[in-house]
Amino acid sequence: MPEHADRDDGAPSTGPTGTPGSLRAVDDAVRGAAPPHLAGPPPENGLSAAEVADRVAAGRTNDVPVRASRSVGQIVRGNVFTRINAMIAVLFAIIAVIGPVQDGLFALVILINTLIGIVQELRAKRTLDKLAIVNAARPRVVRDGETVEVATQDIVLDEVLEVGVGDQIVVDGVVTWSGGLEVDESLLTGEADPVVKQPGETVMSGSFVVAGTGRFRATKVGRHAYAARLSEEASRFSLVRSELRSGIDRMLAWITYAMFPIGALLIYSQLFMGGHVAMDAPAANGQMTGPLADALRGMVAALVSMIPEGLILLTSIAFAVGVVRLGQHKCLVQELPAIEGLARVDVVCTDKTGTLTEVGMKLAEIRDLGGHRGVAADDPSSVLTALAAADPDHNASMAAIAQGCEASGRQVPDWTVTAVAPFSSARKWSGASVATPEGERHWVLGATDVLADPDSPAAQEAARLGAQGLRVLLLARASVRVDSDDAPGTVQPVALVVLDQKVRQDAGPTLDYFSDQGVDVKIISGDHAASVGAVGREVDLPGAEDPVDARELPEDPDKLARRAEEASAFGRVTPERKRELVRGLRDRGHTVAMTGDGVNDVLALKEADIGVAMGSGSPASRSLAQLVLLDNRFAVLPRVVAEGRRVIGNIERVASLFLTKTVYTMVLATVVGLLAVSYPFFPRHATLINAVTFGIPSFFLALAPNTDLARPGFVTRTLRLAIPSGAIAGLAAVTTYLLVLGGQSVPTDADRTAVVITLCATTLWVLLLVAKPYVWWKVVLVASMAGLLTLAMVTPAGQWFFALDVSEPAKVVTALVVAGVAIAAITVVRVVDDRMTARAEARREAERRAEERAEAEAETV
Repeated sequence: MPEHADRDDGAPSTGPTGTPGSLRAVDDAVRGAAPPHLAGPPPENGLSAAEVADRVAAGRTNDVPVRASRSVGQIVRGNVFTRINAMIAVLFAIIAVIGPVQDGLFALVILINTLIGIVQELRAKRTLDKLAIVNAARPRVVRDGETVEVATQDIVLDEVLEVGVGDQIVVDGVVTWSGGLEVDESLLTGEADPVVKQPGETVMSGSFVVAGTGRFRATKVGRHAYAARLSEEASRFSLVRSELRSGIDRMLAWITYAMFPIGALLIYSQLFMGGHVAMDAPAANGQMTGPLADALRGMVAALVSMIPEGLILLTSIAFAVGVVRLGQHKCLVQELPAIEGLARVDVVCTDKTGTLTEVGMKLAEIRDLGGHRGVAADDPSSVLTALAAADPDHNASMAAIAQGCEASGRQVPDWTVTAVAPFSSARKWSGASVATPEGERHWVLGATDVLADPDSPAAQEAARLGAQGLRVLLLARASVRVDSDDAPGTVQPVALVVLDQKVRQDAGPTLDYFSDQGVDVKIISGDHAASVGAVGREVDLPGAEDPVDARELPEDPDKLARRAEEASAFGRVTPERKRELVRGLRDRGHTVAMTGDGVNDVLALKEADIGVAMGSGSPASRSLAQLVLLDNRFAVLPRVVAEGRRVIGNIERVASLFLTKTVYTMVLATVVGLLAVSYPFFPRHATLINAVTFGIPSFFLALAPNTDLARPGFVTRTLRLAIPSGAIAGLAAVTTYLLVLGGQSVPTDADRTAVVITLCATTLWVLLLVAKPYVWWKVVLVASMAGLLTLAMVTPAGQWFFALDVSEPAKVVTALVVAGVAIAAITVVRVVDDRMTARAEARREAERRAEERAEAEAETV
């Protein structure tokens, strides 16, 4: 019933059907003489097993789609039928006709890549499906006169469902019984005020219970329910919100458009501009020879190198591996873009109770304030025992009070409950009216500074205790029935109820990690500001010594956003205020992750860029969050953020590599076409270069640790490295080719090998640039690739298979000298670009600070 602050929805282990056995008997004793509308739900049989079976056979079930999981068929189709695979298939078909088989080696690479992608995604699917079963909501239904839990998909039409605080309405229905039932429909209608539901009124799927309990009969299930279509579409199109994927798709479109004119130019130049020469590939096994076949081979070699064949694969693998790694830490990823979003997070807003503190609480003390004047009916312990029994849905605070009263052996008074007011986050109190031998009494329990005058002795003592990190509730007598419109009226403080909450041992180190990574942490709690500050100080949160009472925050959105950015601890925050604080931080340009477990966190979870729910939290919070920490450990968040940074940071690295290859191929193919000379490569040469410079290294780089904070502008940053590096490498390759060709019309294997050496040396240097910071395994990786290339050039098998020749030292030296000049040019461009970027960032930071100072001065004036 009551909750002093932010944990106002109760743990899932409690509720209308989850009350401990001994306390359930207490509930029955108190409620036994209550009026019918307060006596709990009336006896109801619900559907019979036969009726359920009939509806299942008729297909009238809640067949909602499973979130964040593709079928095996969809995974296979998604990895096989891609734009890149289609390009490769066309090019391989050309080589299959004209030969030789070595020139079709690139298709084998694509086949292996596709299989790896399918295996990795299936592995991720198994992880997601297992965790989703653990996280799945288990609605309570009445069947054959008993309340049982079923899977959401097993609900049928006309089912009678029972709900309590924190439960999400999963199907549309009509209320059949209400025990102070209040429903928040803000996610559907935008209206923030909870709606009181009476029998006969409708409830819509997608809303959630914020107070009381109730039952309703399902009238629309499955895709006919109000929110099912919205949920299905949001899940289906969730990848659209990924800057990473949309940026890669945009670059692939550009490459596709460029392939047609470049391919046409190569064919035309080599057939009609004098560029064709008879290539000396061996004619065997049906291999075609002649001008057209040779021109087609040159075109295929160029276009194969233009295609970033491994980029999409590595992106999918990085996401899939991220899902599996997070799953190992009991973190369920409900939307794949959340992994990318984690990399961009620079502010983490966290609830206090159940997140920074342990889930459970303990009744530490009942501090009598003397307001009962010795009347037995006003004895605080007796009243609390009665309130615990009358509570329709125990939350964390009331569960602790009930357990404490039970442990003390306190008997439930023989009183009759005449009215009940369930707890809600908006009013921050709950209560019950009871008939006693001394007359009717109206009791309320909740936040001291809400129920009592902030300057009263009770409020001051509560603030003093709260500053020690304790949770303090006020038990008081109200002047009117608790279900009255003007409740609680005038209150008389009777006792302070002190609850002990323990800070998690791993909370401090977790906040230290975020501080080291440049991520601000803000505690946003409904508890007293002093209590929030005390917990913040205990975990060494900067700024926690000056906690902010959210009731004193400005109404102006801009001023509120500035205050949200400046402070780090907020108390007395209502659910609507939580959402406004998160929205304000986002408006200030921050990427915000919100963690919470209660029904009062739902609006903020929905508003945040990334919503993170605790596994023990309410079904409503778990269903809305993109991530669910199933083991309730706040300390998992650093791993989650690190995984997100690893994914997006590494994809940005490998994207730079693959696009460098695309750019140098475009430059080389265009210049060769314009000069009307033979293309210097066979397709097998392109396969070798791609493998040792980008293909193999990118697999390791995509899965390596990476703690860099990701920023918007993925496409721009990628192209700023790829375009100059690729252009320089392409021009270097052309220079080497023209120098070794020496005006001759027929390039030899030695000529082609020289161009291979120039490109490999130059692009391996680009690999070194993007691989920073250097660690031993990266050095070994680059050295191994250089070793593989050398092995292919000096061994007879390698020379035969790849048509390589290093028997002319002069041409090898020429290739290395040109590569050295290109490497120097790339390094200069990189250094200049880094300095210009740093200056631009410093300028933007100075402008931002100047703007903040101007805003502060204007506010002061």
